[in-house]
Amino acid sequence: MSTHPAVAEIDALTSLLLEREVDFILIGGAAAMVHGSPTGTQDYDIVHSRAPANVERLIAILVNELDAYFRSDLSGRRLVPTASHLAGKGQILLTTRLGPFDLPGTLHDGRGYDELLPHTTAFDFDGRPLRVLDLATLIEVKTAAGRPKDKVVVAELMPILERLKKPPGK
Repeated sequence: MSTHPAVAEIDALTSLLLEREVDFILIGGAAAMVHGSPTGTQDYDIVHSRAPANVERLIAILVNELDAYFRSDLSGRRLVPTASHLAGKGQILLTTRLGPFDLPGTLHDGRGYDELLPHTTAFDFDGRPLRVLDLATLIEVKTAAGRPKDKVVVAELMPILERLKKPPGK
């Protein structure tokens, strides 16, 4: 039985998803890092499109390339995700050969990929557009979560947002 790393390899996961043309939005700690937060993260969080073709691309990566299985499975059976899991709105917490990978079907407020897409910023990632939850929405989501680690990240992101709001030269 192989062991998976405890910390996500963010660049490798991002690269793999973009290469395989998975439609997703980077959220969570990795999104905060893209926006300039110095606080690292253990896992890789995305909200993915639940369109059937996208779910099929994503499940193929998870099962065939990432050796993904549910982190919460204490039975030792290494239960693997299925397309029906990814098509739903529930939280999927996986371990993979590239580290912890979390796929909430929707955020805490019920917004999924389609609702969040207008609240994203595209960053260049090795010549490909990487959709990341925009800074204001990320702060809103982290604030609503209210966990101590999220409060730290919000405190780091607020000054970045304030700088971005200022007109040039001020």
